Amino acid sequence: MKNFTRTIEITANVTIITVAALLAVVLVKDHILTRKATEAAQTVNQPLQSANQISSAANLSSLDVDWKQNKQTLVLAISSACHFCTDSALFYQKLVQNKKGTKIIAVLPQSVDEGKHYLENLGVTVDEVRQLPLNKISVRGTPTLMLVDATGSVKELWIGKLSPDKEAQVLASLL
Repeated sequence: MKNFTRTIEITANVTIITVAALLAVVLVKDHILTRKATEAAQTVNQPLQSANQISSAANLSSLDVDWKQNKQTLVLAISSACHFCTDSALFYQKLVQNKKGTKIIAVLPQSVDEGKHYLENLGVTVDEVRQLPLNKISVRGTPTLMLVDATGSVKELWIGKLSPDKEAQVLASLL
C-alpha cells in the first residue's frame, strides 16, 4: 500500500510540474506575440511628418495614372482577403456618395474582375479598379487611402480601419 501511495504521489507531482511548465510556455508565448503585434501596429500607425515624406513613401508611378486629369485622386488600396477592408464597406459607400470632384481608384492585389466583384458585393462603385501588388505602390497594410494631387504627390495618407474622426477627415478632404 505504501508503494501505491508513493507512486500516486510521484505521478501527481510530475503532472503538476508538467501542467505548470505548459502554462508558463503559453503565458510567455502570448506575452511575446502580443508585444510583437503591438509593436507592429505602432510602426504601421506612425504618422508621416510631411507631404514630402508622404510622397517619397508612395511609389505611385506603377499605377500609370495621368494625375493631371483630376484636381485630386483618392487611391484606395484594399484586398478582398482583408477583413478591415470589408468592415469599412459603409465608409467606402459614403466616400463614393460624397466624392464630389475627386476620382477614386481602387487598387487590389487580386485580378480586376475579382476586385470589381468584391467591390460590387460591398456596394461600392469606384471610377477605376486596378490590379497591382500593393508593395509596388509602397503599401504595407490594407486598407490604405492616399489622397493624390494633380502633380502625383500624396497629400494625405490614412492606414487601417479608420475611427469615425479619421473617416470625417477623409470625407472633408474630398473636393
